[in-house]
Amino acid sequence: MDSVFKALADPTRRLLLDRLREHNGQTLRELCEHLDMARQSATQHLDVLRRADLVIVVRRGRERLHYLNPAPIHDIEERWISGFDKPRLRTLNAIRNQAEEIAVTATSIPTYVYATYIRASAEQVWQALTDADLTAKYWNHANVSDWQPGSTWEHRRVDGSGVDVVGKVIESEPPTRLVITFEDTPDAEREPSVVTFLIEPHQEIVRLTVTHENLPNREMLGGISHGWPAVLANLKSLMETGEVLPQAPWDMSKVDA
Repeated sequence: MDSVFKALADPTRRLLLDRLREHNGQTLRELCEHLDMARQSATQHLDVLRRADLVIVVRRGRERLHYLNPAPIHDIEERWISGFDKPRLRTLNAIRNQAEEIAVTATSIPTYVYATYIRASAEQVWQALTDADLTAKYWNHANVSDWQPGSTWEHRRVDGSGVDVVGKVIESEPPTRLVITFEDTPDAEREPSVVTFLIEPHQEIVRLTVTHENLPNREMLGGISHGWPAVLANLKSLMETGEVLPQAPWDMSKVDA
């Protein structure tokens, strides 16, 4: 955590994170406009944040979009805060969040980005994302498709009681990139959200980045903000140890520490 605390110690870098929290997915030019900062200075600060994994850079054509990554801050919260007075802090946080939601007038929903590092090959991670039997192990759902562009996919409950999410495969480039639509309410009259899995191998590990965009509302943003870290933690455990976590991680939010 040393690199995270070092990155957060600088007020300019905290301001950059605040700007990304307010409006995620900004280009370097957009960040410089908001901060009245020279590009070179902003680049240096963003490099520090990127090395600390607090910022993730996603390429879109010729643009490089910067996203806030909540994972390291979540780790700090788990280590330094959750063990002390979590129930009271949760209550205070809920009150603050409700007040902030009332005060917010903007209707745009930010894109959600999360990255994790896994000791596995790109091919193994790709298989874990697309093999129905493997997804059933760490997700409690079987993701079923032939994973060809234009094909449909289903997120089926392992007990056979139904399908919770459906969608279509937009892009499929094994073993590095998979883009799918994500429809948790298929009958709703709105465009589906879109999930991109980016697998970047480096020697014996890979960085798996999940980008979830075109979210319809803040309720779904809140749900996936808890869901994706839990699912990816279970996937990471399966890849590195051969076993999923001893308790379902998505149930942890229901337990008071």
